[in-house]
Amino acid sequence: MSKTIMTVDDSASVRQMVAFTLKGAGYTVVEAVDGKDALAKLKGAQVNMVITDLNMPNMDGISLIKAIRSDAALKFLPIVMLTTESQDTKKKEGKSAGATGWIVKPFKPDQLLAVVKKVLG
Repeated sequence: MSKTIMTVDDSASVRQMVAFTLKGAGYTVVEAVDGKDALAKLKGAQVNMVITDLNMPNMDGISLIKAIRSDAALKFLPIVMLTTESQDTKKKEGKSAGATGWIVKPFKPDQLLAVVKKVLG
């Protein structure tokens, strides 16, 4: 059975690129436009991993991670930040919120898949 990955980004082109890369590698993809949308779609969905942007309207990536981590059913869900932010302070903030990994945009498809494979085992 293929693994399902949720990609959360307010940019349609980024979501398309991530989805295209993941689908090409055999993953099922669920797309969300921001943190609130992601939380709504996570309810009752079988998602194996979340790839989220940091800067989004309504609910940013850090808030999304904290919300996911506070849900007992989703507590151990792998979450990777995919963002233009590369400062150590942002990375530390993401890590302390509960991010599993960090990828800086623009990303290479091979790099994204390597992280996904590493995280999903």
